[in-house]
Amino acid sequence: MMRTRPLKVALLGCGVVGSEVARIMTTDAADLAARIGAPVELAGIAVRRAGRPRPGVPEHLLTTDAEALVQRGDIDVVIEVVGGIEPSKHLILSAFEHGASVVSANKALLAKDGAELHAAAAAAGVDLYYEAAVAGAIPLIRPLRESLAGDRVNRVLGIVNGTTNFILDKMDTTGAGYSEALEEATALGYAEADPTADVEGFDAAAKAAILAGIAFHTKVTAADVYREGLTEVTAADIASAKQMGCVVKLLAICERARDGASVTARVHPAMIPLSHPLASVREAYNAVFVEAEAAGRLMFYGPGAGGAPTASAVLGDLVAVCRNKLGGATGPGDSVYTQLPAKPMDEVVTRYHVSLDVDDRAGVLAQVASVFAEHGVSIDTVRQQGRDGDASLVVVTHRATDAALSATVDKLRALDSVRDVASIMRVEGE
Repeated sequence: MMRTRPLKVALLGCGVVGSEVARIMTTDAADLAARIGAPVELAGIAVRRAGRPRPGVPEHLLTTDAEALVQRGDIDVVIEVVGGIEPSKHLILSAFEHGASVVSANKALLAKDGAELHAAAAAAGVDLYYEAAVAGAIPLIRPLRESLAGDRVNRVLGIVNGTTNFILDKMDTTGAGYSEALEEATALGYAEADPTADVEGFDAAAKAAILAGIAFHTKVTAADVYREGLTEVTAADIASAKQMGCVVKLLAICERARDGASVTARVHPAMIPLSHPLASVREAYNAVFVEAEAAGRLMFYGPGAGGAPTASAVLGDLVAVCRNKLGGATGPGDSVYTQLPAKPMDEVVTRYHVSLDVDDRAGVLAQVASVFAEHGVSIDTVRQQGRDGDASLVVVTHRATDAALSATVDKLRALDSVRDVASIMRVEGE
């Protein structure tokens, strides 16, 4: 039998995602009620400016007093899609104190203060759900927290930022440079007016921290994630990848050490072979590989951003949280029992693609090779092209530590025969 008294929901934020959440809650109210077992009522929408036109959003629900809304005392669930650290953190903590569960899409806040928020939710006996914080509509958080809770996850590898994937895809398919591809992404609405969070890897790093923490049952913050953006990726890098049968992607990579004693989380551009499933992820789509001991390799693929896809994840969490409310229970909370340290990037082992501008004369290749050998970096392949005194040398290494490669590059730059270290890029997806 369906409960007749509605569960009341407060919505914080009414931008692209928030307005879509409000629309679906209004148009699909009967279906949501049937799935939950009780009606849900949108009780208020907190916005920064109440005077802006918001088609399809009930004006009488709008308020600029977010704090008063979450402190009403009759709110069952708060949906936070404002973003940023403050005032979002304060409002979420206030919601917990007043007995409301929270559904959030705020990856930056969760990556920075997730442990504190989980502790506050547990102390208040309420839920904190955040499927929409990573990879938009793709179900990823719940499979990691629940479906794979009985398995041991060793690696999470994926494309978790649609803007950067669009840019790199355009550079690969059209031959455009970074600036031209970014301009197209901005014109189509994939990139913000200030794209720094995306192109410098901050967005992906926050998501990597969340994924690593859940996958490995340990505390990982954005500060633990090594980060490189794609602003230094050139058309020449893309062309060099093609010559190797590879494509360049901005990857988030979270790994448990083979001895189980530490974890790593990193975000950076990398070359992956065309045979790898991630190589075919086009446009602004996201895809994530999860490697677990019993389940093997699992791939999650779909739209990673946008109003409707992100709203889908928010509403999925809303249904789950409301069901918990009706059952007098809470869902899974924070699981950090392993307390594994984050390994520094200098100790991470990977392959490298190193492009050098050198003098086109006898003995240069042997000189370069001796520097790699001196620092214990084994060479897999070498490709050399030269004409009229100038030459390019492309070296692909076997697996080596970041520290060893850095020492090698420093020594190469000191050689008279090396005019420039044109680019360095990691190679993944073997």
